[in-house]
Amino acid sequence: MQFYKDRLLSPGQLKRLSEHKYSCTSSSLLDGLLQPWWDWLVSKVPLWLAPNLITVVGLIINIVTTLILIYHSPDARIEPPRWACFLCALGLFIYQSLDAIDGKQARRTGTSTPLGELFDHGCDSISTVFVALSACVAVQLGFYPMWMFFQCFCAMTLFYCAHWQTYVSGSLRFGKVDVTEAQFTIIAIHLISAIFGPQIWMMEIPVLGVGTLNNYIAMVFYAGYVHVFLEFCKVFESGGIGKNGSTIALPYTGTEVKVFPLWAAVGVAILLAQSSISVILAGGVGKNGSTVAGTSVLSPIIPFSFVVVPAFIIYRKSAEHVYENHPALYILAFGMVAAKVTNRLVVAHMTKNEMQYLDSSLIGPAMLFLNQYFNFFIKEYYVLWLCFIWVAVDLFRYNSQVCLEICDHMKIKLFRIPCNHHAGTIQVNAAEKNVHMTVEEEPLLDEEYHHGSDTAVDL
Repeated sequence: MQFYKDRLLSPGQLKRLSEHKYSCTSSSLLDGLLQPWWDWLVSKVPLWLAPNLITVVGLIINIVTTLILIYHSPDARIEPPRWACFLCALGLFIYQSLDAIDGKQARRTGTSTPLGELFDHGCDSISTVFVALSACVAVQLGFYPMWMFFQCFCAMTLFYCAHWQTYVSGSLRFGKVDVTEAQFTIIAIHLISAIFGPQIWMMEIPVLGVGTLNNYIAMVFYAGYVHVFLEFCKVFESGGIGKNGSTIALPYTGTEVKVFPLWAAVGVAILLAQSSISVILAGGVGKNGSTVAGTSVLSPIIPFSFVVVPAFIIYRKSAEHVYENHPALYILAFGMVAAKVTNRLVVAHMTKNEMQYLDSSLIGPAMLFLNQYFNFFIKEYYVLWLCFIWVAVDLFRYNSQVCLEICDHMKIKLFRIPCNHHAGTIQVNAAEKNVHMTVEEEPLLDEEYHHGSDTAVDL
């Protein structure tokens, strides 16, 4: 592994990426209902606005609103103000809407390229971390650190699995209950916290027999994690049901309201994990059932295990309880590493190239691991901040360098539509408007793309 190479993508990779064709199938329940809203919204977007700029603005809004929520509850135990929860719900809705129309804007302006697909997925990988963390803070899940760890890393894993099966099958597949449904579920959680106050999730209600049902659901949840994590799932199971403050209640006792959205998250996780793993285990489109790059269909588990396993071990071995005391910072640090690994998987898929196992972002977790190994030579909180800064800078460096290399190869701009192209688009649209002046404008359709976001876009 060579750190900070002058060129991250070889000429062969760039050639294969420029020939990449986006493939996606979706049967989402909410996408059809939201299409009129997305069609109306994109019709109000000026033609000169680049699609990638729409994507990154939505991501920034989502990150800022989540950071405001985290600022008021960094340990996910302090009750955040209601307005912060509402702001987070609004930020997620704006992000979801903008993420849904960037592909529509690209097709509307005729600027679709593989760079847009890569840029969109890269932003989604980062957003996944903040969305999952914001939901945990809104329900004060810091009182149950094990559950919070599971929920956040489960979200990262499911996003990784979606692109893992794409690396295997060559096509991104979305089920009836998928990304859009998960996003609106979290929006609902934030709105409930905003209307009734976050303390509503701390209320206990008597539910007879709920312990038995809880244990059954937890067993299914762990079984789903076996499929997702494969070799290292036993590490997660070592904590045991009901230990470390989990929300599994004893039979015939009260249970906190906050477990209900967790059950919903578990259900969605099971559905998504089963659909992705079934595609992976069925074999790939490459030679002898390999991936699009001709590698083993199980090879992508190795890079991601280098993220999750250290995250769990460091959490369990910390003498200063660095995760329990600073869960938000801890999850953000490891979440940026997971986002980097996911982005590398997307690049490997689009360039039909083998994915390297080691990565420079792993230096961040190595700081924490070595500090523990040498008996906590430095206060863990400071090392955690160093880890977060390193992985955040490394993620930004990687993403920006990959985008610039693609822009240079394809002779395009990342956040700008060329003036000559923009003028041509305006003339064509003006001519169409004159011809169809008396005819009602037909709405934009997305027959091939998942809610218009996961598409190839050029800015």
